[in-house]
Amino acid sequence: MFEVLNLNVVIYYLSLHGAVIAGNKIFHAPLDSKSEMMLHWILDYPTKSIVFEIHLPRLDLQWFAIGFSDRGNYFPADYCVLSAGWNRLNFEDTWADEDGNLHLDNTQNCNNFQHKNSRSTTKFTFTRKFDTCDEHDYIIEEGTTHIVWLRGRGPLPSVEGFNLRNISKQNEGMIRVSLLKNINVSELPPYVMHYDVVVDKVRVPAEETTYWCSVRKLPTRFKKKHHIYQFESHIQKSSEGVVHHMEVFHCFAPANVEIPLYDGSCFASERPPETNVCKRVLAAWAMGAGPFTYPEEASLPFGGSDFNQYIMLEIHYNNPELISGLVDSSGIRLYVSDVLKDMDAGIMELGLEYTDKMAIPPKLNQFPLFGYCVSECTAVGLPQRGITIFGSQLHTHLTGAKIATRHFRNGRELPLLNYDNHYSTHFQEIRRLKSPVTVLPGDALITRCDYNTEERDNITLGGFAISDEMCVNYIHYFPATSLEVCKSSISDQALQTYFRYMNEWEGQPTSSSLGISDNYKAIKWNKMRIQLLLEVYGESPLSMQCNMSSGDRFPGYWENTPITSILNPLPPTPRDCTNL
Repeated sequence: MFEVLNLNVVIYYLSLHGAVIAGNKIFHAPLDSKSEMMLHWILDYPTKSIVFEIHLPRLDLQWFAIGFSDRGNYFPADYCVLSAGWNRLNFEDTWADEDGNLHLDNTQNCNNFQHKNSRSTTKFTFTRKFDTCDEHDYIIEEGTTHIVWLRGRGPLPSVEGFNLRNISKQNEGMIRVSLLKNINVSELPPYVMHYDVVVDKVRVPAEETTYWCSVRKLPTRFKKKHHIYQFESHIQKSSEGVVHHMEVFHCFAPANVEIPLYDGSCFASERPPETNVCKRVLAAWAMGAGPFTYPEEASLPFGGSDFNQYIMLEIHYNNPELISGLVDSSGIRLYVSDVLKDMDAGIMELGLEYTDKMAIPPKLNQFPLFGYCVSECTAVGLPQRGITIFGSQLHTHLTGAKIATRHFRNGRELPLLNYDNHYSTHFQEIRRLKSPVTVLPGDALITRCDYNTEERDNITLGGFAISDEMCVNYIHYFPATSLEVCKSSISDQALQTYFRYMNEWEGQPTSSSLGISDNYKAIKWNKMRIQLLLEVYGESPLSMQCNMSSGDRFPGYWENTPITSILNPLPPTPRDCTNL
């Protein structure tokens, strides 16, 4: 019924119309767990637009909608709808309100529609601006994009007023992708070899969510130091729709320490506790991501005499259709060489200390926490010429919704280091920055995380458990320095003052004899107590972790450190709506 141009024709079509395609790079991601429906896209940065192409099984469909929403909900959302009329196909820009009713958009921004049928596949393509300046259109920006789709076999005489509430589960779906890829990467030299970190014939459970962990020892050749030049996914074809994201962790321990081998659920009681040290991220991939290539100047070290020889692969299987009988041997392919680059790259942790001192009250649509890397720490921890940040991995747990790291020099704000306004913990990847960022000694970095605890009945504490929360930006930079952790929490004195106030003035059963967690849990939260906690976090001095790779703090007094002063904040980036 539907028709579309194939991708070669799309590229030819765009070249005829003068568009400069981003190196003709085609990105793709499966829309469903069986990989029967595929999303392809090409970036056109000069015109700030994306060419999308959708591949569907050739079924007797009457309509298909693909679009975007803030958190993956099917409504409210922004949709492009393909439907079959009496004598023609209609392709219309629509939006769904909070009740699930579709509305035809006054300004049509699903442009350059083309369609074609092959023997077994239905295809269609269209172009969409990053920002159409239409109040009902989703703004495609850096970070995570939640793509939603719906389909139906019944007739769709008109999109106006059509209600989405009755769409069955098998006729809807959502994926998370990072659409605005960094396409400026260099080619690998011929002496680089690959090493596959993959699981071995895992029987994927017929459950919606599985986290599978596999701990293994490196081959003996990695007793010699190597550099990681690049990494990418290595996914079994039959598993493309269920492998959602993957991470390779180094088991950070002394080189001679033996770590038990393990294959099984990451959260199983039989997982050896010794494997909990396997948490330093070496590589991370999420659905739709291409290869991550290190810059020419530096790469992450891998192996060597002082490098513990154990690593762990973690795979998140997302199986909403509860497919059974799937056996998987996917993982991440590392491109490595013992031909070393000029410098080692390093990884530094920014944000909040892993402690229950930072907490989030329940039943809130939005609550921010701030983690500081203060100028006093970068002044003692960074070399005179500073460091160059080229990659970033933002991280929270289940209630995290937004993250951003801001950059300050002498109180003046510089451009954002990295941000994700639609963050999901179920979509972890290391992203190569489009523009490297230089951080000098004395600069400050502030990481803000916004949380949604509407589904929580009591306080959410900071900590390591998945039900706890984190706020971290793992920055990848060169040259490697001894500064590994630059994170904060509220000072002990300020927090105890808050608990004492809660007891003396609010009648809450907090007490100096209770621990921090129990004091938080004892409070019955209302708007005033939540607002006061927010103000205490925003005004109190800090307890700083300004730590070397040894775990020791840099010399200095790091308790009751003042919060970073912001003298000249960066104004909001204006939207370019003049030529639309």
